[in-house]
Amino acid sequence: MIKHIELSKAYRLLNHGPVVLLSAAHEGKRDIMAVAWNMPLNFNPAQLLVVLDKTSSTRKLVEASGTFAISLPTRSQVDVIMNVGSISASQLPSQDKFSHWNLSVTPATHINAPLLDGCVGWLECKVIPEPHNQETYDLFIAEVVAAYADERVFSNGRWHFDDHDQLRTVHYTAGGAFFATGESFNVEKAATS
Repeated sequence: MIKHIELSKAYRLLNHGPVVLLSAAHEGKRDIMAVAWNMPLNFNPAQLLVVLDKTSSTRKLVEASGTFAISLPTRSQVDVIMNVGSISASQLPSQDKFSHWNLSVTPATHINAPLLDGCVGWLECKVIPEPHNQETYDLFIAEVVAAYADERVFSNGRWHFDDHDQLRTVHYTAGGAFFATGESFNVEKAATS
């Protein structure tokens, strides 16, 4: 079951460093790309950072719309990550990655970008304009306006993949190499007295 996540805890969806799929839409066009360089920035207000190369067609839609969606794909979706992350929509006959790979989506509730079905977390984001950072460093700052997660693997503000290997988020290293999110464990805080 998909549940809303309190915005002050939305950073926990990204805090462990997974690769994400970023989608955007504007004036009837849509696109999706893999983004390994992403991170939470703040929890109140909920904010995050992503790096989007100037040559990306998805970036052009982000700049035009001022919004984007983040979907957290799973181990079972690594082919999707590689496909949308390594092939430009302009190289496809349909010019649409969603239709080319039959990617099922759900409309976002606060923005126009689609949310990729089958993932385990989703963030709806509005860009905080920072032209210098965007042009110089390809760095986009965004406010998270809605967050959701699959409660089979995320509840009470924590990831718990123990019984769901194929639902583990993944980390991209390079050259088609991935790591699946590993085992979780707890450590007690040190006493201060």
